[in-house]
Amino acid sequence: MNSKRSLVRRTAAVSAAAAAALVLVACGGNGDSSAGHDGHTTKSPSASAPASQGQHNTADAAFAKGMIPHHRQAVDMADLAPSRAESAEVKKLAEQIKKAQDPEIRTLSGWLTSWGEEVPAEGATDHSAHGTGGMMTAEQMDQLENSSGKAFDTAFMEMMIKHHEGAVAMAKTEQADGAYEAAKKMAGAIITSQTAEITRMNKLLGKN
Repeated sequence: MNSKRSLVRRTAAVSAAAAAALVLVACGGNGDSSAGHDGHTTKSPSASAPASQGQHNTADAAFAKGMIPHHRQAVDMADLAPSRAESAEVKKLAEQIKKAQDPEIRTLSGWLTSWGEEVPAEGATDHSAHGTGGMMTAEQMDQLENSSGKAFDTAFMEMMIKHHEGAVAMAKTEQADGAYEAAKKMAGAIITSQTAEITRMNKLLGKN
């Protein structure tokens, strides 16, 4: 029994050491960015993260404040697809967009909170502060919501291409002007994934 207990204790100590090492890696800024994609993990190292990943600047704050409502709209658009899209490809694409952008919204919100900045309110419609960035107007969103079948598929992809192009432009600005390593890393991931999705949607629309 004693040997079993000491083995359990040793295992727990090793696990604790491994967990501590993981936290150090996550704070170092060169760990997997997914460590920050979970809304919970962004909060715990918030006090030390800005110091260890480099100070943020106004470009980083503008990137986060601009990308949150931008991502929210993409998720809103993706939410319409399951009940309206005819193409299985469009449904799959919408699911992938939601899966990628939901966690990024949580991460961006966590950064703004840790920087003492205001997180854009849910449903905020004033996007003038950060430019249009490919954002859809209320009328375009209504048009999308009221369409279905092939008409929805076409409208969804054409609008999402513009939306993605806006996000890629915002991400390139962050890479050029930002200082916060984790934000620049996210910007790189957005450029890679959304450029690939633009190519895919253009192919589906027959616009190679």
